[in-house]
Amino acid sequence: MHAKRIYDFIGLRKVFYVCSAAITVVGIVTLIVFGLHFGVDFRAGTNLDIDVGTKTTVDEVRAVLGTVGYGDLEPRLGDNNDRVTVRFPETLTAEQVKKVEQAFVAKYGKQVSKEENTVDPQLALEQLQKAIIAVAVASLGIIVYVSIRFEWRFALAGIVALLHDAFFVITIFSIFRLEVNLPFIIAVLTIIGYSINDTIVIFDRIRENIRFAKLKSPADLAQLINSSVTQTLARSINTVATVMIVALGLFVLGSPSIRLFSLAMLIGLCAGAYSSIFIASALWYEMRKKVIKPKEPVTQGA
Repeated sequence: MHAKRIYDFIGLRKVFYVCSAAITVVGIVTLIVFGLHFGVDFRAGTNLDIDVGTKTTVDEVRAVLGTVGYGDLEPRLGDNNDRVTVRFPETLTAEQVKKVEQAFVAKYGKQVSKEENTVDPQLALEQLQKAIIAVAVASLGIIVYVSIRFEWRFALAGIVALLHDAFFVITIFSIFRLEVNLPFIIAVLTIIGYSINDTIVIFDRIRENIRFAKLKSPADLAQLINSSVTQTLARSINTVATVMIVALGLFVLGSPSIRLFSLAMLIGLCAGAYSSIFIASALWYEMRKKVIKPKEPVTQGA
């Protein structure tokens, strides 16, 4: 039986650092230039979901909105082209909402129905603050847990990796001007949980292998990490593939209300698998190798 091939993840770590750094720089630039496209959950305004009861087009809907002074808005149609979503940048009064509804009734008939979602400025700010606090508390809890279960170096490497994943999702949403709402925050929190779980599996294998290893140099440590990641590689790939099938199914077959959630999950799952395999263990190596006193020349790339 042939020995299992061990991949040199640590030897290529600088390539992965450059890729992650490039993504981070692009993300910072896009956030500064474009910001995030906040949905009604985080930005004051009114969202109307109108069921017109028959197939329609964006031009027809825009024409109806034009009769009440909102012809410059960009309506969105549902999968069957019989449901319209309109995002108003200001908070509409009850009279304004009724006026919009009557315009649709005049065009499509009495079967028109609506769902209204309104957020005032104070509530929008409060929602955004709570979302940031939720992500911060989740990250802090993970740091504490991993520090107790493993050591502070594992905790630091793990938190950098999962923040990398969350920021990657935010970057994609900023570049393509995708709507950021409460389901997006739920997706980010889910991604954080998945990412640290996958990372801990690798860290646990490293910790198990290091108990029986005699580390005399950083090269020995690099070899141990490469072996540990290789041993868990099939598990990591199979896990992310399984979850991605479900997320892809929700994205393709799910309702429009969860489509962006599913997309965020797909992006985050890919980023999580990448960081767990290529970033987290490499960062731990950078910190851990400093406590090893080499007793032999360090090989190039170690």
